[in-house]
Amino acid sequence: MRLVNHGRNAMDLRTTPVHLGLGSRAKPVEGFAWDPEVLRAYSAAVAADGAEGRMVMIFDGDGLGDHWESHPAGDELVVCLSGSVTVTRDVDGVPDRVLLGPGEATVNPTGVWHAVDMEGPSSILSITAALGTEHRPRTDTHPTERVGTPSTEEAP
Repeated sequence: MRLVNHGRNAMDLRTTPVHLGLGSRAKPVEGFAWDPEVLRAYSAAVAADGAEGRMVMIFDGDGLGDHWESHPAGDELVVCLSGSVTVTRDVDGVPDRVLLGPGEATVNPTGVWHAVDMEGPSSILSITAALGTEHRPRTDTHPTERVGTPSTEEAP
């Protein structure tokens, strides 16, 4: 994994996210993977940006999301690019659902646990305050009932 200065070629945001950092910098993240070692390297490479750093990435899918997540360092913008997406937030133990169609977006507030379900083949773009992101398995309805949150080193 490495941050690239001044990438000139087209990139696929599905495989190469972009890190937005201090000083209005945008750096492609080459060799990114959802692997604990790569996530630690990414976290270390962008640590100086602190809570202001953001990861921009596209996700494709079809079906229920397999995890809840929370971003304690800032809000997350989720934009539906195609298909239909339901974002479910756990607000004080009550599910708050937002249905998104192409071109529609929602903001997941700082620290609020949320999950994303894709109704048929769909794509979303996310702009995430990645510092300290936590994930929990989606084995029940409410993430606040789960224990054993992975360390922040394992999450983007």
